[in-house]
Amino acid sequence: MAHPYPLHIDVLVPCLCCVTPQPFHFTSVSDQVVCAFCVRHLGAEKAERRDRDHIGLWAEMYADEQESHRDDVAAAASSTARNEETIATLTARVEQLTQVIASEFTAAPTGNARDLLETAVVKRAERNTELAARRIDRTMAVLWRLAELHHDDPGTAGRCMCGKPVAKCSESHALDPERKPLAEWERKAVALLREGKRHGLPDEHPEVVAAAGAKPGTTRGEPGQSRR
Repeated sequence: MAHPYPLHIDVLVPCLCCVTPQPFHFTSVSDQVVCAFCVRHLGAEKAERRDRDHIGLWAEMYADEQESHRDDVAAAASSTARNEETIATLTARVEQLTQVIASEFTAAPTGNARDLLETAVVKRAERNTELAARRIDRTMAVLWRLAELHHDDPGTAGRCMCGKPVAKCSESHALDPERKPLAEWERKAVALLREGKRHGLPDEHPEVVAAAGAKPGTTRGEPGQSRR
């Protein structure tokens, strides 16, 4: 049976045997859509070996994916803690500098408050605060993606969206303490998006997709990139 894939280029398509995405380079529409790993499974008499090999392959791929998720959760949690501490420090510094400059302006015989407040020191502190906020946005975008993969499946009671029982999904348990602050960040980011301000939401977020669809010609940037 002829396959529908393009010829003479490298493509990634599902193998008809193990159904996992595999690299192919077709030279004819009659080429078999069976990966190199599964060629040895062709033939009815090899069904037992085929099933055993597939189970091993899928188990290995699943284990790799779970390990990657665990690393992402740990990295995101660590980055969030550091960023929150940085923002608190910089915010306090900006407030302190603003008070000092305002006090000096009050004592001065003449001057302009706006000019005095926009000193190089204050601008630098505000810029650092902005950069820290962007780091927070990137971290929260990672947590949002993980939360999309690991939460209660509304269609199957007691199951996580990843397929595991909720009670046994370590990724879902790791995300639980962050779900409330994540929801609050998402709510504020959606409000900023609707106001046309920098928001930090990832490109695949439904609100971002809807906004891009409502504006013909809009190009998508990097995940979490601001739009104005």
